[in-house]
Amino acid sequence: MFRLSKVLASGLSALAVAAGLMAVGPLSAAEAVPATIPLTIKNNSGRSEPVYVYNLGTQLTTGRQGWADANGGFHPWPVGGNPPTPAPDASIAGPASGQTKTIRIPKFSGRVYFSIGQKIVFKLSTGGLVQPAVQNPSDPNRNVLFNWSEYTLNDAGLWINSTQVDMFSAPYAVGVKAADGAVTNTGRLKPGGYNAVFGQLRSAGWGGLIQNGPDGKPLRALSPGHGIEAGGIPAGVMNDYINRVWNKYSSSTLTVTPFVNQPNTKYYGRVSGNVMNFTNGSGAVVTSFQKPDSDSVFGCYKLLDAPNDLVRGPIARTLCAGFNRSTLLTNPGQPDANDTDFYRDAVTNHYSRIIHGQMADAKAYGFAFDDVGAHESLVHDGNPQEAFMTLEPFN
Repeated sequence: MFRLSKVLASGLSALAVAAGLMAVGPLSAAEAVPATIPLTIKNNSGRSEPVYVYNLGTQLTTGRQGWADANGGFHPWPVGGNPPTPAPDASIAGPASGQTKTIRIPKFSGRVYFSIGQKIVFKLSTGGLVQPAVQNPSDPNRNVLFNWSEYTLNDAGLWINSTQVDMFSAPYAVGVKAADGAVTNTGRLKPGGYNAVFGQLRSAGWGGLIQNGPDGKPLRALSPGHGIEAGGIPAGVMNDYINRVWNKYSSSTLTVTPFVNQPNTKYYGRVSGNVMNFTNGSGAVVTSFQKPDSDSVFGCYKLLDAPNDLVRGPIARTLCAGFNRSTLLTNPGQPDANDTDFYRDAVTNHYSRIIHGQMADAKAYGFAFDDVGAHESLVHDGNPQEAFMTLEPFN
């Protein structure tokens, strides 16, 4: 897989896992997904600047990293350097305001980026593509207005999402058309939602996540993990909640049921000192977690690492969701299925809380494993006829 930021790597891994789990069997020749499908991009942003589109990812048939042109043709990246060297210009001219443009997307696991007003600067290291990392003030894309969607297209269909795992920025929605013509959409903000996100972050004391452009207007809000890295919020912002969780489960048991379709598969967590040990029904310890820090919670990595296995990964995903949604103290049986219980503690992931609250369908990828309980902004179809990306108004 091409190089990702520390957080979104988890999100794309989850997307790939979901794609694999939903592939229930081989498709017949008549049902097979074609080599490319159309992606129609509509520009409802109301902005006059030019739009640039990029389709970057990993070719599923070969595992090679590269980019796709407007016709879905694959182009592998050349060898990069150290320091990183400029990547080939993979941009596709996007639609003007009020217009649409259709490109074709191949069988990829990757991202469709778009930028408004300026092209994105991509570089190649010896390890592959260097993604933008705007939490770094010296990143060449720091003042570029851009965003992206993630997708996987394979023989089992299309999964495409609207993500805020790394940042909240230029608003957009995604959709997919099924064989019967029905279209499923997600990622659309409520009217006024774009400005409301920034305003509510400031009200919550998390305004340090916001990065403004040279004109003083917000370009984006960093996710809290990146915000810690950039100094926008304190590194210990979740410590009080983490400490209370650790204290609670020193004298009581946390029960995790990680698989919806396997209600009898349960794991039992108890804290001993600085470690939460999980046992199975026979009492054997199956995995253990050191007490996490705030960054581990927000990123669902480091001390809450979630490998793609059948035990530690599913438990870590559930813990991660419970910490970010602040449900671990109020419900000792996780995951909590009731979204009215989410984000009720004063110490919580306010970034994710606010974004979910401004989504028209309440769905978002506010953190890497927001798909626990199916609260993520993801659409899927096993026989996709067309995909959609709509650049939304900023008001």
